[in-house]
Amino acid sequence: MMDLPLNIDFSGKVVVITGAGGVICGTMARAFAQAGAKVAALDLNEEAVKKLADELKAEGFVCEGYKANVLDPDALKAVHEAVLADLGPCDILVNGAGGNNPRATTDNEYQHEAKPGGKSFFDLDPSGVDFVFKLNFQGTLLPTQAFAFDMVEKHSGCILNISSMNAYIPLTKIPAYSGAKAAISNFTQWLATHFAGTGIRCNAIAPGFLVTNQNRGLLFNADGTPTARSAKILNGTPTHRFVDSEELLGATFFLCDDKAASAITGVVLPIDAGFSAYSGV
Repeated sequence: MMDLPLNIDFSGKVVVITGAGGVICGTMARAFAQAGAKVAALDLNEEAVKKLADELKAEGFVCEGYKANVLDPDALKAVHEAVLADLGPCDILVNGAGGNNPRATTDNEYQHEAKPGGKSFFDLDPSGVDFVFKLNFQGTLLPTQAFAFDMVEKHSGCILNISSMNAYIPLTKIPAYSGAKAAISNFTQWLATHFAGTGIRCNAIAPGFLVTNQNRGLLFNADGTPTARSAKILNGTPTHRFVDSEELLGATFFLCDDKAASAITGVVLPIDAGFSAYSGV
């Protein structure tokens, strides 16, 4: 059992979370279930979400795990029908599926540091860049198409997207991921405007640096010591620490609560341990 940051009751709400097989959205799924929601945990990794659902059910909560490819409209339609049958229409959608790809990442931070045989900006794989944009942008748009109509019909609901601090200031080495997350922030504002007359609110959180399954190798060496990049991150964060996935829950619960955040739509909330506030001096 997690110590939830806010005493918000989501009983009766159906919460659909994509990317729930990962650290961030798996934590969110647990939190929403503990807060009384009926949780649909979606991920391409079916084993991970089934395991999550089984654990939550054993603790007395309501959660179902579904294999879902967020880039496949037909697969999402089938999952939506399954969620309707198992849990009911969607009240809250958390678009958490996303990520980077080595094919869209440079080896060097600066072009003048490029080494023969390494992967510079000029060696980026167009298919890798395309994949990163699709996974993050279309991987948010398509699930919204699949589940938001439930909210339109009820004239109420909430969409929460997962942006990143990369959306404000791009990080070195990962141009596609930074650009894709900037698109998520922009899309959040677009959705908030588009759905403004339907009773649906749409916001996003922008996490700072968390240690996840995807970036663990980037932040820590095999022996557990911080990498040089990890040291730069911590030196550029005034609190000198990473953000924990559970520290995203307060903002998540607040933005998804129709009473607490009734007039809040179209915002992107940074959760970065002070990273964006520090000039380095």
